[in-house]
Amino acid sequence: MSSANSQSMKPATVAKKLGIYLPATPQEFQESTITREEFAELQANPPEWLAELRRNGPHPRPVVAQKLNVSISGLARGGVDQPLTTAEITALLQAPPQWLVTERATHAAVRAENQRVKDEAAKKAASK
Repeated sequence: MSSANSQSMKPATVAKKLGIYLPATPQEFQESTITREEFAELQANPPEWLAELRRNGPHPRPVVAQKLNVSISGLARGGVDQPLTTAEITALLQAPPQWLVTERATHAAVRAENQRVKDEAAKKAASK
């Protein structure tokens, strides 16, 4: 830590905020606490290992779900419980299995319904 007042975060928190899979990070990253300043520096000037992880993975489930355009629950229903690499995600997108097609449709329907409810609430609020 750079100062007594500086807030620090655990590696798991930083990995989550950076969208990376913690077990794939270097050991010294996993064993350290990261200050807010160090976190800002990682975001602004990512080291090569961070850029490589973001580019090729393995990616954590929230990132995999986002890239596949499904929910995290949809990944679980599809049997995807491990982190995937960019190549594995690309292969799934190029030849989508039936579960992925179904989950993408479900996810799109849920998002559309959420947007409809939000628009309706905004309309009600505007008319008051």
